[in-house]
Amino acid sequence: MSRNRILILVTVLLFASLGILPVIAQDAATIKVYTSWPLTGGTQAVGQSMLKAAQLALDHYVADHDGAGPAGFTVEIVSLDDASPTSGAWDGTIEAENAQRCVNDPECMAYFGTYNSGAAKVSMIITNEAGIAQISPANSYPGLTRACETCAEGEPEIYRPSGEVNYFRTNATDDLQGPAAASWAFCAGYESVYILDDTQAYGKGIADEFERQANEIGLTIAGRNAVESTEQDLRALLNDIRASGADLVYGGFVLDSGGPQVIQQMGSQGLFDAGVKFMGPDGLASPSLIDQAGGADVVNDNVLLTFPGLLPSALTTESGQRFYNDYLETFSEEPDPYATYAYQSMQVILNSIEVAGVADRTAILDAMRTTADFDGITGTFTLDENGDSTLAFIYGYSIADGAIGGALPISPIMQDSECVATP
Repeated sequence: MSRNRILILVTVLLFASLGILPVIAQDAATIKVYTSWPLTGGTQAVGQSMLKAAQLALDHYVADHDGAGPAGFTVEIVSLDDASPTSGAWDGTIEAENAQRCVNDPECMAYFGTYNSGAAKVSMIITNEAGIAQISPANSYPGLTRACETCAEGEPEIYRPSGEVNYFRTNATDDLQGPAAASWAFCAGYESVYILDDTQAYGKGIADEFERQANEIGLTIAGRNAVESTEQDLRALLNDIRASGADLVYGGFVLDSGGPQVIQQMGSQGLFDAGVKFMGPDGLASPSLIDQAGGADVVNDNVLLTFPGLLPSALTTESGQRFYNDYLETFSEEPDPYATYAYQSMQVILNSIEVAGVADRTAILDAMRTTADFDGITGTFTLDENGDSTLAFIYGYSIADGAIGGALPISPIMQDSECVATP
């Protein structure tokens, strides 16, 4: 009998003596990891790239361990789409069903998602009650893990009915990204900004953080409004922006919540020709934005973006360069920026299974919660008591020649003259 099976048997006997039956995979040789994020709709390219990166991380792990998975288990990725087939955007009912599928599958030991912070508010409660580790490759709304000035009342406790932390993420959060974006705009010489958001947890949250910082540093807020639908007629809104005298529009959007439409119509309505620029957050920082917003002629030199890290092609670690080169070779395409964190989050899952050594949800969750250092492709980090990564940084990018580039380190505290982050 293998060491893993002995450990599992001992665990079962121990819990049985206490009158508790742990959730252990029926086939102890297999562990399933359920992924949940949009694989169709406006963010299809992002979701598909993240899924490819997760599989690549698993393939690399197996290749590096003589063909074996963590602790000798075979790890299977079960990919689920949480996008609505009608709207193409994430759907709360579908997200709840996806999380419940993982909970009901005794082989599911980790829930890998979501992309949208609003979707995480749905599934986090389900996985927390079930005691399953959940890790996101993209959620950046701070209220999912801790209280903040712009967070809703009761967060994050309302997502933790058990009182325990089971949710983690490896990327930086919006209470760093939003203020860094505002400071970047200010030190880059913009004087007046019109703020838009999509009313969702992520989009409104990061717009709130941008506005809070703008008020603190003296960046004039020319106006604020919301885009509630990708079908909304934006002409009246764009006329308001033009009349406000703003020289910058900041938009809290993701690809499927109105951002591309705003950019496209800013171009067609002449705002870019009038010198007004657009700045958006990581939810828009994808190569697919360029086509969705009308092509390179529209976005070139008109769009600024922020992202919590380097683009995949600029990763400096040895493992990061391996990820980028192998992704390029395997899939014959550039990885989406968030493929970086999908790969890195999968590394955390695999490491946690290895440390736990058993196909047991509690053991794997404990390993993810207590491991001191993870060696990721962005660097070495720990998941703190809130579930957040201790490695956090923000970069500013521009779009020129039909591509995202630039990689300027930015922070809430910037040097006015040179527009670079202070040490």
